[in-house]
Amino acid sequence: MNQEPVIHFQSGSINVHYIPSTTFKTNTFVIQLKAPLAKDTVTKRAILPQVLQSGSEDYPTRLALRSALEDLYGASLQGDIVKKGENQIMSFRMDIANEKFLKDNTPLMEQGLKLLSSVFLHPKISNNQFDDKILSDEIRTQRQKLASIFDDKMRFANKRLTEEMCKNEPFGLHVLGEEKDLDAIDSKNLFEYYQQVLQNDQIDFYIMGDMDHDDLKEMIEKYFMITRNETTNTNNNSPDSSANQQSREPREVVEEQEIQQGKLHLGYRTNVTYGDQEYFALQLFNGIFGGFSHSKLFINVREKASLAYYAASRIESMKGLLIVMAGIESNKYDEATSIIFKQMEDMQNGEFTEEDIEQTKAVFKNQILETMDSPRGRIELEYQNEVGVGRIPLEEWMTRIDEVTKEDIVQVASKIQLDTTYFLKGKEESANE
Repeated sequence: MNQEPVIHFQSGSINVHYIPSTTFKTNTFVIQLKAPLAKDTVTKRAILPQVLQSGSEDYPTRLALRSALEDLYGASLQGDIVKKGENQIMSFRMDIANEKFLKDNTPLMEQGLKLLSSVFLHPKISNNQFDDKILSDEIRTQRQKLASIFDDKMRFANKRLTEEMCKNEPFGLHVLGEEKDLDAIDSKNLFEYYQQVLQNDQIDFYIMGDMDHDDLKEMIEKYFMITRNETTNTNNNSPDSSANQQSREPREVVEEQEIQQGKLHLGYRTNVTYGDQEYFALQLFNGIFGGFSHSKLFINVREKASLAYYAASRIESMKGLLIVMAGIESNKYDEATSIIFKQMEDMQNGEFTEEDIEQTKAVFKNQILETMDSPRGRIELEYQNEVGVGRIPLEEWMTRIDEVTKEDIVQVASKIQLDTTYFLKGKEESANE
């Protein structure tokens, strides 16, 4: 994992991070905008990146924008919204060919940065508001996205678990917002919110590729200079999620729908987040418990007992949650929960082998190396250190993984507490129980 050091500099209020790399024939630009999850802005923020990439001052339609990207040797541009801990992250990503590999003298990097700047900083507006047609189209698309969650029962169950488990915490909000809040969004109030975003968000701009540092700095300052009002109260900090983590008796929520396969999702509090000393022990715990194909959940719940169509777990490391997911027949609820609880108990009692640990370390390290080998993955790992409360230098990751002992894993397992069990069961099956 020998990596070129990241070069950091400021462009007004934007934190710029240049990651030199000669590995790829493309350059990658990623703008990340961080703000706390909040009920009154979550839906506006979810729709904003789609509105911005639907038309700008220079490229007033999606067609015009697609045509401009094609002219840049097939460059790609995507806007996205994700949840990291108690933050809602808006991002814009562009991949563009490195001009060093072109036969002509096209200043491709500058043209790409100019186009990205147009989308991000110069939207299509009139009378200080967004284009009505663009907004109405994107609101219709957003309604379809939210409706699709109900149709995908695994996503729906995960949404419901999170809502119930984190009912009084920002993390309980869904990253795509709420369908009922779309009616209150109009071209004027969304543009006002966009202006607040530019004034208040923590903005990080990642550039990865092979380019001259001085040229890059000059272009960034030319196209991406954001200055803020001195009176602006910038809120870049995440809400304190630990303050909301109440120790309470585990809760059980059961709901019914006309479905063939029950969805059993369990939410645990890990009491460990990214940057904590026990972070890598927690990751290895998860790998042995339910994160990989050799895990206890996969082997004992799915393979041996044939209780689940799928059984796995994942860590929400920015929030300190462990989510277990299993697809089961509705009449197998008691049996499935019992065997899942037994796997957790075994982990807390140290009933796993050194071979399990070594296999998990190897898979985890290979996963990290694969992530590091793509521009998207490398930038994502770097950004974790900006979003997380603590920083873990990437060059230390492999060493820190190797240093984790069985005792460390048992210790971190002992901190994990069941919070909420959510079960979405089929109506027909439940009637026959």
